[in-house]
Amino acid sequence: MSSSPTDLLIDVTMPQMGVSVAEGTVVEWKKQPGDWVERDEIIASISTDKIDTDVEAPASGRVQEILVEVGRTVDVGVVMARIATDAKPGEAHASESESESASEGTSEAAVALEAPGEAGDLSGDTTEEHAGTAQRGTPEVRRSGSRRYSPVVMRIAAEHGIDLEQVEGTGRGGRVRKPDVLAYLEGGNGVQEEPPMHIESPYKPEPVVKKAKAGQPLSRMRQSIGRAMIESLQTAATCTTIIEADMTGIAADREKTGLTWLPYVARATIEALREFPSLNATLEGETFTQYEAVNLGIAVSLGDGGLIVPVIRDAQDLSIEGLGKAIKALARKARDGALTPDDVRGGTFTITNPGGYGSIMATPVINQPQVAILDTEAVVKRPVVLSDERGNDSIAIRHMTYLCMSWDHRALDGAYAAQFLKALKDNLESV
Repeated sequence: MSSSPTDLLIDVTMPQMGVSVAEGTVVEWKKQPGDWVERDEIIASISTDKIDTDVEAPASGRVQEILVEVGRTVDVGVVMARIATDAKPGEAHASESESESASEGTSEAAVALEAPGEAGDLSGDTTEEHAGTAQRGTPEVRRSGSRRYSPVVMRIAAEHGIDLEQVEGTGRGGRVRKPDVLAYLEGGNGVQEEPPMHIESPYKPEPVVKKAKAGQPLSRMRQSIGRAMIESLQTAATCTTIIEADMTGIAADREKTGLTWLPYVARATIEALREFPSLNATLEGETFTQYEAVNLGIAVSLGDGGLIVPVIRDAQDLSIEGLGKAIKALARKARDGALTPDDVRGGTFTITNPGGYGSIMATPVINQPQVAILDTEAVVKRPVVLSDERGNDSIAIRHMTYLCMSWDHRALDGAYAAQFLKALKDNLESV
């Protein structure tokens, strides 16, 4: 196939899927060099520790070259393939006429990826000498017998002398995930409790199993989160406003519904956003965009797996019970590594709640390009002064919490933020 001018080549890159996802692994190429591909047609399947998904072609054309082979792990943004947009459908090319031999040539890669979604460099699988060594600067080989494992799984197994062939995998295609190894280590027969969410919930923190290491560099995931947080702080004129809310009425209602605090907070937040729509918005450069629909991001902690913010689309259409179900469903998808790129894109407002760990106040970092993020803290019983209709004061024990919102002073002012929080407080206290 003849080369095309540079401006007629379109790059296919490893997509970004959440702030803490720094790299991905190519699981399968749906197209080969010389194949015709339509815009938005699936060209490859990729996997990360959090999301297994398909990559769509950014333009119609003929695949010029594939730069990242099956099984290789690369950083987000790395060019994986190029598409020549000046080609035409139906033109003869070598790969189509030799598709059978090409298929045979890639059979080794197909066999090596019996457990889709696990990272590995196929070049290191050919000889015993290279069994534990990466080549061409790629990550270490993640393979044992006929199964493949992610770097974190291999590291935990090495630290604790675990034979991964004995660990039952609960991931896609039976792959062994970090929770499976931790459960095996704790004698849980391959069943691991869900990692904690940033909400008050029955989810319990993962047990600490790793030994402290001096001088240990930040993981790629932590580096990715760090870059996103620094970028947010350098971009937004961040301010934080805090208000106190009485959750006693909700505490009583929870005894009947069995719901956590978060669905109530989410519903009250949505109603307040409808009243103060300038907070349901994004600011990119000088472009301020206000949205009718509330696409509500819910920050979910994956323990050592980092932090991800899946999105409930059109959250304004859901009841408290519906929000509770949606939140649980997204948490499960995050835990299973089953989130898709669409699950983490397009948020217009984010809620984070480390209050489940007992914290009472925080200044969250805005999830760019949104203009605000709400942090809800622990609900605790405290003595509060109450006044009756005659102005008489008394002291009562109430369920109280702090609502902390960081917002971008470029997009709005403090009075607007305070009015929003007052509306949110009133919504919560009217339950």
